[in-house]
Amino acid sequence: MTPLTLSITTQSGQFEQTVPPDSRQVVGRSRYCDIPIRPSQMARRHAEIRYDAQGLWLRALSARHPLLHDGEPVREVGPLAPGDPVELADVVLQRPASDPVDPSALVEEAAIADEPEAPAGPVIGPALARQFQEAISQRLDLYQRDVLETLSTERLREEAQATAWALLNEGALELPPNIAAEEAVQAVVAETVGLGPIEPLLADNDVSEIMVNGPDRIYVERHGRLELTPLRFSSSASLFGILDRIVSPLGRRLDEGSPLVDGRLPDGSRVNAIIPPLALGGATLTIRRFPERHLTLKDLVKAGALSDSMAQFLQICIEQRRNIIIAGGTGTGKTTVLNALSGFIAEGERIVTIEDSAELRLQQDHVVALESRPANIEGSGEITIRDLVRNALRMRPDRILVGECRGGEALDMLQAMNTGHDGSLTTAHANSPRDAVARLEVMTMMAGFDLPVRAIREQISSAVDIIVQLTRFGDGARRITKITEVDGMEGERILLNDLFVYHAAGGRGSRVAGHHAPTGLIPSFIQQDSHDGGGADLGLFQAPTDARLHETEFQAGAL
Repeated sequence: MTPLTLSITTQSGQFEQTVPPDSRQVVGRSRYCDIPIRPSQMARRHAEIRYDAQGLWLRALSARHPLLHDGEPVREVGPLAPGDPVELADVVLQRPASDPVDPSALVEEAAIADEPEAPAGPVIGPALARQFQEAISQRLDLYQRDVLETLSTERLREEAQATAWALLNEGALELPPNIAAEEAVQAVVAETVGLGPIEPLLADNDVSEIMVNGPDRIYVERHGRLELTPLRFSSSASLFGILDRIVSPLGRRLDEGSPLVDGRLPDGSRVNAIIPPLALGGATLTIRRFPERHLTLKDLVKAGALSDSMAQFLQICIEQRRNIIIAGGTGTGKTTVLNALSGFIAEGERIVTIEDSAELRLQQDHVVALESRPANIEGSGEITIRDLVRNALRMRPDRILVGECRGGEALDMLQAMNTGHDGSLTTAHANSPRDAVARLEVMTMMAGFDLPVRAIREQISSAVDIIVQLTRFGDGARRITKITEVDGMEGERILLNDLFVYHAAGGRGSRVAGHHAPTGLIPSFIQQDSHDGGGADLGLFQAPTDARLHETEFQAGAL
């Protein structure tokens, strides 16, 4: 796309205005408009001009001041044909009969078409932004009334925008000539009553995690890779104000007496905020987002996270009510896999989910979702994961899904698995199946009972059937690297049999190549089913005879 020249006719004469591609410009008689036209009979902010890949569009910013196109009042018109005039009160805007084409621009556009657009940097300086925010807050009396109870979010933003424009038009605030008023108002209003510079990141579906390390550093995770954005807050005070707007609806407070908060946003995103004195470098905010679409195992197979044989085996495990531990480090996709596996649970089963922050999105109808509760300001009223696991046993569950085992609730979960609640699932932080078993031992000891180590291991070996291990690689890809069977005990040691393994074969460019393959071992419960005349296709577990050909097959679908 090339810049477009717009012809503008006023009572004083005619002039041309250049409109950059992928831009929005406001035209009106206010000197703070992108295209100010004075004198004229237009409104202060009369219309918005939008120029994108679809063409040139004009939109009236007020129902009281419509546009005139072909003699008819309209709210919006476009894409505007060359030579087609539009009247804005006593001003006529017209696209020229032909637009210049820059051949080199076509090459540049093709070269950068697949590159993500970087978010814009800060619009105005910290001092001016703070002054602007203070003026809006005082004018709206935000310090004296409970806005969250009296106004909706949309209405509050509308009032703040109207107040910001009023302050500019009245001359109460002056913007430097190099700053676009529209962008300044949007940025300041976002920090005053919204979520500031992280708003566009929350609207970006490619962003899976947002990490704010103080007011000057905002990182995001896109496609498994961390990026430092050019965005920043205008001040530490602005960041603290946004943190307060996030945690207040949760019924929580964030101050020196309570400097750590966990919660979630209305869209389900998980939030963690921590402030000084615990956070030495300034207030820190972490937001983990989840995809809008529910990912299935088929989606994960297409992404190269596991092979089709592995997916078929995991489906058999769910249908045969095997107890599964999903293990992995932070950000490896444990919750995503747990969600995907839950899709194979029969519709008629009663499922109880237990989490610290609700992240699971089960598709079945008969789901009871429970969420733990932290202590209140007085230090009372805490309901832990362990309390909820115990309570779930009294709710006649067919399956219990615990978002993550972190402590003594592991003992209650193992006991539930051993007392008729087969087919239960949970996740745990561990770097290998053997580490997952060791973690379960430690977490069981945290329950406070003086149990012998052998008794704990017997509980684990009899309760857990399968461990699914996830790993995040250097290229950002998340893959299931092992599916392991827990096969009883031999002496004092729990036996683990790897059924499927991911073989990394080195890097190709920025990607890690490799393949999934069965080890040739057949799970004991599959063998038993086979002896009884049923069971799965044993070909799922047959090790490839030509590893090189198998590697080529799976690398084609690697992330």
